[in-house]
Amino acid sequence: MRPPLTARSAWALLVASLVTVGASASAEPVSEPPPRIPAAELQEDLAVLKSAYEQLHPGLYRYNDKARMEAHFAALKTELGRELSLQEAYLAFSLFLAKIQCGHSYANFYNQPKAIAAALFQQPNRVPFYFRWISRRMIVTRNFSGDARLVPGSEVLSIDGTPVPAILDALLQVARADGSNDAKRVSYLEVGGHSQYEAFDLYFPMFFPRTGSRMVLRLKTPDGKPLTLETQALTYEQRVEPIQAELEARRGDGPIWEFKFLDARTGYLRMPTWSLYNSKWDWKGFLDTVFEQLATRKAAHLVIDLRGNEGGSSVGDVILGKLATKDLTLESFKRRVRYRKVPEELAPYLDTWDPSFKDWGEDAVEAGEGFYRLKKYDDVEGGTVIRASARPFKGKTWVLVDASNSSATFEFALALRQNKLGTLVGQPTGGNQRGINGGAFFFLRLPRSKIEIDLPLIGYFPSRPMPDAGLVPDISITPRARDIARGVDTELEALKKRLRASR
Repeated sequence: MRPPLTARSAWALLVASLVTVGASASAEPVSEPPPRIPAAELQEDLAVLKSAYEQLHPGLYRYNDKARMEAHFAALKTELGRELSLQEAYLAFSLFLAKIQCGHSYANFYNQPKAIAAALFQQPNRVPFYFRWISRRMIVTRNFSGDARLVPGSEVLSIDGTPVPAILDALLQVARADGSNDAKRVSYLEVGGHSQYEAFDLYFPMFFPRTGSRMVLRLKTPDGKPLTLETQALTYEQRVEPIQAELEARRGDGPIWEFKFLDARTGYLRMPTWSLYNSKWDWKGFLDTVFEQLATRKAAHLVIDLRGNEGGSSVGDVILGKLATKDLTLESFKRRVRYRKVPEELAPYLDTWDPSFKDWGEDAVEAGEGFYRLKKYDDVEGGTVIRASARPFKGKTWVLVDASNSSATFEFALALRQNKLGTLVGQPTGGNQRGINGGAFFFLRLPRSKIEIDLPLIGYFPSRPMPDAGLVPDISITPRARDIARGVDTELEALKKRLRASR
């Protein structure tokens, strides 16, 4: 159940934390965004969006029937029936796109023109801490405020008087995910220093604007005591500074992953990202070395830590080949597109990295129900084949997962389970077993507001009925606030305890 290698690599290009194409797109010179956008111009933008999505989007009706989608478009038309600021327009389009329930249909942070990114995403309005959501509670994981009382493990109860549950409920309206996978939506709204732009940082000020850069936090400390403190919001530059070295490493030739032995016979491979497009690092060589070390040490266990890793390159296929004792044929998606050739009236608004996306030609074969079967790249309707290594790993494989795993890492977890090659540990994944939309993209540039909206072009549909959900791990482990306060990795420590008990 997965797209072909080349298609998946192209799809992942758009969903990785740092998007190569997005960076080049945002570098294009554009005029400054207008302070207010007239209703008539917003209606022009809506007409282009509606035409493009109805004619080109393969998953528009995966979770909404046509009547419901028409109602969503009508509601957006009403919202755009008045003059709006750029931020109000961006938020209106974002709220609409979230209703499609497609994790790859959104006003991509990385693909906006420079002027829009500066106006909307680079203001001094970040909360001065990292946090995780645990049972809908905002738990601090790292403090940047300068106030030593804001310790990890503290629970934030309200920000500027707004209760945290109300903040989460508001932002869930705009969080992107596939289908009904709300675990992904909640995970998407955490702040952990994973990328240049994180959704909470950008959407929270849009839903709850403030006039100054000070904010009031009401907290409960790890020992249960109430605490109120006033602190300074972080600037965009302050938010990015702690991860600048990591971002530079991804563009260089140094290692991005970590491998070590937890004990004499347990290897641990930490993979925070598979976004390797800008990197010159020989990651395949690194994996070769990892598995050579495992063989030399006759390791009994391999722990692969994918927490926080949304996806990127097709790293999972390489790992599967090193775990399998025989060649694997993975269940395939049916690949469908909505068009053979882009209508001429839409062409001026669509950018992409491959001109062939505008005209599939003979690679698109009529498949009924308004779809074409796509043969481009390689026709893998029967399943992708993974070649087994001559020296596969002989121990047990354990994969730490969470709700961030929603694209290439979700596919890897699914294939691992289907082929009984390892055990999933941790929390439910992102992604959706009913398939996703991606593989190829247009950057839809709205003519008046200049806002960019990602438009996925290939729909992946399972060959048999599948649940509207991600994957529930084989061993469920829930993180705990008291462990965060003590600096304990709940999931990893629980797994290590289990492995010790199994000896």
